Amino acid sequence: MRRRLFATTGVSLPIVGEGTWNMEGDSRAAVTAAIALAVELGLTHLDTAELYGDGVVESLVGEAIRTLRDRVYLVSKVLPSNASRRGTVEACERSLSRLGTDHLDLYLLHWPGRFPLAHTVAGMRDLVAAGKILRWGVSNFDVDDLEALAKLVDPHEVTCNQVLYHLEQRTIEHRVMPWCRSHGVAIVAYSPLGSGSFVSPATPRGRVLARVADVVGATPEQVALAWLIREPDVFAIPKATSLAHVRANAAAGDLVLDQASCDAIDQAFPRGTDGGLPTL
Repeated sequence: MRRRLFATTGVSLPIVGEGTWNMEGDSRAAVTAAIALAVELGLTHLDTAELYGDGVVESLVGEAIRTLRDRVYLVSKVLPSNASRRGTVEACERSLSRLGTDHLDLYLLHWPGRFPLAHTVAGMRDLVAAGKILRWGVSNFDVDDLEALAKLVDPHEVTCNQVLYHLEQRTIEHRVMPWCRSHGVAIVAYSPLGSGSFVSPATPRGRVLARVADVVGATPEQVALAWLIREPDVFAIPKATSLAHVRANAAAGDLVLDQASCDAIDQAFPRGTDGGLPTL
């Protein structure tokens, strides 16, 4: 699995990790097996959130990493409704309890909410000072949100912006990605395959992916994922609970597309106009 420096953390992370959104519908055995294989194959960037299954997924992840904690880069998120200064600390403590660990490698504000950013930042800094998180960042922040945050902190303190990004949703390329790149903030793509429908060879765009896949000996899904992570500061966290899917994601992390293939995909999936980040 290829790795790259994760923003200003000094930590090298795999370019493909393991997301856990919607895992509350999967069995404990499936989640445990998937995460164990992901770690074995080098997909050690493990992302979750208190939102997922109202804490159920964090508990599942905690069980799965009970003997693997020192091998994973563990990330969780605080809900905006909990993101006051005190609420951020208390929410993190609940997440730590469910995850069965004494610290998170990274803690994110899930999206901007009603509490002033200054209060959330203060809570994040309290958690860093207490050793309960090593770094913090944000998720679903558009440029206006990022600019507001930059008035409060040095952007280098913000590790990443986790955003929706896949071939059918390229909005971040207009302003969010350039802003993050210029300020040293990593991009983490969640749902990097969207619903998966765009890879179907029944569509003209899907046939482009299929042709590239045939040339490089991969699947259309792997090609779509490899296209996203070709960027030097983009990481992806696709969810996978089947072992075959975990293996496929790991292989995508080692897939390098040539410029002609990237150009063909770019033309088949134009980024369109800047309509701002999609509403959650």
